[in-house]
Amino acid sequence: MTSLLSSLVAALLLINLVALGTSRIGTMVRAVALQGVVLGMLALAAHGGLDYRVGLLVVASVGVKGWLIPVILFRALRDVAIKREVEPSLGFLPSLLLGALATVLAVGAANRLPLVETRLAPLLIPASFATIAAGFILITARRKAISQVLGYLVLENGIFVFGLLLVDAMPFLVETGVLLDLLVGIFVLSIIIHHINREFASLDTRRLSLLKE
Repeated sequence: MTSLLSSLVAALLLINLVALGTSRIGTMVRAVALQGVVLGMLALAAHGGLDYRVGLLVVASVGVKGWLIPVILFRALRDVAIKREVEPSLGFLPSLLLGALATVLAVGAANRLPLVETRLAPLLIPASFATIAAGFILITARRKAISQVLGYLVLENGIFVFGLLLVDAMPFLVETGVLLDLLVGIFVLSIIIHHINREFASLDTRRLSLLKE
């Protein structure tokens, strides 16, 4: 089970780098969808069994993160007819290198923490920190609103990974509340994307400066 857990964590980190290094927004959406599936498998592998709490978490992760949200984002992509992120604030290669550096630093920082749990924490905490960092890079380095939405999803996935350490201690209603907030947030962001594109014929968030008086 530990080898499976390590493989899933490695897949999660690899998907972070794919999202950081690609200019194709469709590829980013697919990467985030795959990350949702990996998170569901990670929740199952991390707890070594399937009880009702873990089962619902797996279904919610795969169903919402791996299917429903990507469907909404692909529909938004069709509406706005864009395929690539053009002229990001930080280039794709520097973003990729920064994400790799953040992963190394996350592993180093986790090794310095006084970890009580001996099986999950050494794997999940660095993966959580690295995924949060990747999401933050996407939010700040990309200029298309939909790319920033994807960055928000990646960042939330990092928080989700950290929450897997607390499944037994944290009430399940808190976790379902996080997923509900995420789903509502994506609906709101989809509406914002639609209105930005309608008003400015572009999803470049720099255009929002035109709203200043």
